[in-house]
Amino acid sequence: MPTYEFKCNKCGEKFSLSMSIVDYSKRKTYQCPKCHSEDVKRVLSSFTAITSKKS
Repeated sequence: MPTYEFKCNKCGEKFSLSMSIVDYSKRKTYQCPKCHSEDVKRVLSSFTAITSKKS
């Protein structure tokens, strides 16, 4: 299940939510767990991809 990372524009709190792609596409608003503001923005996170030595 993918993990989506967010940052609250009001208090600066960074938080992540794990949910399916379908749930993410259906849900329109997200709430900061610290200040409960809905003024949040999704941030890009890094990831690691493991490939074979031949590629």
